[in-house]
Amino acid sequence: MASLVLTAVGDDRPGLVSALAQAVAEHGGSWHTSEMARLGGKFAGVVLVEVDDDRTADLAEALRGFGHQGLLEVSLTRTNPQPEPERTVLELHLLGNDRPGIVHQISSVLAAQGVSIEQLETGTREAPMAGGTLFEARARLVAPADVDRGLLANALESIANELMVDLDLS
Repeated sequence: MASLVLTAVGDDRPGLVSALAQAVAEHGGSWHTSEMARLGGKFAGVVLVEVDDDRTADLAEALRGFGHQGLLEVSLTRTNPQPEPERTVLELHLLGNDRPGIVHQISSVLAAQGVSIEQLETGTREAPMAGGTLFEARARLVAPADVDRGLLANALESIANELMVDLDLS
């Protein structure tokens, strides 16, 4: 069995997920994990599927056809699952006034500490009382099992103070 990550982007309209799911099913594939969203009028999705090795080329060809039809630009990447090392999973929540560079600064601190971002959701909304725009981020983080949580928390708190945002690491 081949494990494949499909990435798809196109103009949002009804039926895009159905078209992807149909192509996967027609090639005997199994739809495992996905994240999909409408962003700036575009549909964007990432899907992990499994399909028999001898059917991957046909699936890839069918998905390339989506681009020719003007539906979606789809790319396939074969994964090579590795045994998971021992790790610590953390949750991060950030909320504060929106400004350029928040994701860059926080992700730089995480990378410097050897922490990966497994899942990240961000968004903006109007500030209810003060006016302006709030930025919010929620992340699932994966750190080495021996991560110094105190050092990580201090580094994040330092950046949070500089950015003037509330940050919670649990």
